[in-house]
Amino acid sequence: MSRAFFVLYIFFLAGVSFGQTTNKSFTVKYTSETIEPDGVLDEAIWDSVEHTGDYWQYFPSASVQANQQSELKILYDDKNLYVGIKAYSVGNNYALQSLKRDFRGSGSDSFSIVFDTYNDGTNAFLFGINPNGVRREALISNGGTNRQSFNLSWDVKWQGDAKMYDGYFTAEMIIPLTSLKFKEGAEKWRFNSYRIDTQSNERSTWINIPQNQLLFNLAFMGDMVFEKPLGKSRTPLALIPYINALSQKDFETDDGINTVKVGGDAKVAIGNNLNLDLTINPDFSQVEVDDQVTNLTRFEVSLPEKRQFFIDNSDLFASFGDGRDANPFFSRRIGIARDTAGNTIENKIIGGVRLSGKLTKDLRVGFLNIQTSEDSENEIPSNNNTMLALQQRVFSRSNIGFFLINKQSFKEYDFVEREDEYNRLLGLDYNLASKDNTWTGKFYLHKSFQPDDSKGNFSSGARISYNSRNYNVFSKFLYIDEEFSSDLGFVRRTDIVKGIVSLERIFWPNTGVLQKHSFQFFPIFIWSPSRNYQNTDYDFRTSWEATFNDQSQVGINMSNTYTYLFDSFDPTGTDGSIPLPGDMGYHYNSVGLNYQSDQRKLLAYQADTEIGRFFNGKRVSLEGGLTLRVQPKAFLSLIVNYDQINLPDPYPSADIWLISPKIDITFSKSIFWSTLIQYSNQRDNLGFNSRLQWRFAPLSDLFIVYTDNYFVNSFQPRNRSINLKLTYWLNI
Repeated sequence: MSRAFFVLYIFFLAGVSFGQTTNKSFTVKYTSETIEPDGVLDEAIWDSVEHTGDYWQYFPSASVQANQQSELKILYDDKNLYVGIKAYSVGNNYALQSLKRDFRGSGSDSFSIVFDTYNDGTNAFLFGINPNGVRREALISNGGTNRQSFNLSWDVKWQGDAKMYDGYFTAEMIIPLTSLKFKEGAEKWRFNSYRIDTQSNERSTWINIPQNQLLFNLAFMGDMVFEKPLGKSRTPLALIPYINALSQKDFETDDGINTVKVGGDAKVAIGNNLNLDLTINPDFSQVEVDDQVTNLTRFEVSLPEKRQFFIDNSDLFASFGDGRDANPFFSRRIGIARDTAGNTIENKIIGGVRLSGKLTKDLRVGFLNIQTSEDSENEIPSNNNTMLALQQRVFSRSNIGFFLINKQSFKEYDFVEREDEYNRLLGLDYNLASKDNTWTGKFYLHKSFQPDDSKGNFSSGARISYNSRNYNVFSKFLYIDEEFSSDLGFVRRTDIVKGIVSLERIFWPNTGVLQKHSFQFFPIFIWSPSRNYQNTDYDFRTSWEATFNDQSQVGINMSNTYTYLFDSFDPTGTDGSIPLPGDMGYHYNSVGLNYQSDQRKLLAYQADTEIGRFFNGKRVSLEGGLTLRVQPKAFLSLIVNYDQINLPDPYPSADIWLISPKIDITFSKSIFWSTLIQYSNQRDNLGFNSRLQWRFAPLSDLFIVYTDNYFVNSFQPRNRSINLKLTYWLNI
């Protein structure tokens, strides 16, 4: 049934014609002059360069020219792009989060430029700067169709600065062509730029973008035409060695470690189009710790990848299948494992290789091979983890993807069962994106193979969205076989057929305090094929949401839910408690209210509350967030989650708290100190993570990272560590 459904959708959509149009362009002039990226546009060459202008408002309206206009000029030579920016403003009271690189958020002033270097409307590079000269860079994937397509974890070498004047600020960027990937001989790139201006409460774009689309959507771009074709760009070999001195103590086992680790990465460019990344004995001690979450479900929670080795072209590997329910490749699986007690622990990565990029104008390739080490004491085998991915563009912005995944034990182990010796997957995906992004979708068919088990084991799905100014329609169908398995993936649950239909009506008032408001109906159904398609879950959600002209937001939602428990389950996670009985269904409903204040303010906040039934009891949920900017040096935040669960006797009741304050101090644009505290009585953990970073050279850092964890009830220490890590980026 699932395969026929998949094929039917493919043939239906294959007959649709797609194309792209652009109505704006400008010429990028070749230069041989020297430009200093000091933020001051005092070089004479800038006066003779054509500039982009006529920026359109995106917020609060999208039908008029921006009140505060911007001018952008671009030059190039054989090595670099040179960008000059002049952005007019009503004053100099800019909103700045801090001096830390890779800032984000619509509540901060910034100017961003987007390069679609292969003119495919699918992937792009973003570079941004704020009036204080703080820089950021990001990768945009999947056409920029959702917020998950925007990845700030990417790092690359470039220069830039800004300077503030009365009524405007200027900025300059020098972006090495070796930091980008493009076709040799290219005569034009698709291009757009956008600006967030907090003083005028205005967001503006060079290409007019409908308000029902995201600012960085790649369907809406103009052209930057080079005065002469681009030549071959030879990216130098980059060696990134590290040394890490570690002192660690596990107070539960009374084990301590004092050691020095060395390793590193290498980046090798293969022509203009391919990246080869190598890693030996990688160390991720400097990576920010995960944000803890309260989980009241029976299923695992997906957390984002933050390790730099896995970031570049990550969409090639991670965008297959369904990101929420059946993602066949989830890179966070590599480097972690479960010990004999079922606890998640680190599984050391010995080394790996990663090749990604373009083979032709329309064909992308990704290959990854990583070897993890053996841990006999915890019965963890040495595994080889391999993935091959191909993505062929069709029409203008759609693509067809194919992948092969293999996870296999490196040798025979007594503690590895036959069915766990290897796990393999094959898959085919079709990703749909129309010329104006009104229609988007995905259709996929995947199959897994385990030892002595090759029948069935399918995962398939179809998703289609219609997104217009006044109506949003979304539908999704998933089938995941009971025996489908992906050891390197994120599969929330198997043995399901899932159907979703969402209908939303959006209103845009011409007057009043509301910028827009909408009503949405969102039903979800799940059936179990192995139980004769028994309806095991449904959730009817209805909501009203509104955005005010000052960017604050409010929402009301109602939910009617049914859950059938196959097995007994304790949603509170209380040790020694009597769980709710399985083999029975539970009906419950709830109502919620949420509000987010104007994020441009120095002090901003958000609050969510939900109250209603929960399984056979009651639940009250409160969630709050607070941010305070002490410009431009400090950014303080606090997140508080509280869930009160009252179940009838003899089942447990609990008050579940998650409290997470964070302090970010930026002493300068190169010295940052961040401290995160996380208290969770559900996880019985109080954690401290403090990280001091000194960026003493481009992409070269000295880190001091202190981590401390305690049991909540007894305040006894669990584990403690301090790392001194030095990384250096060396171009050869």
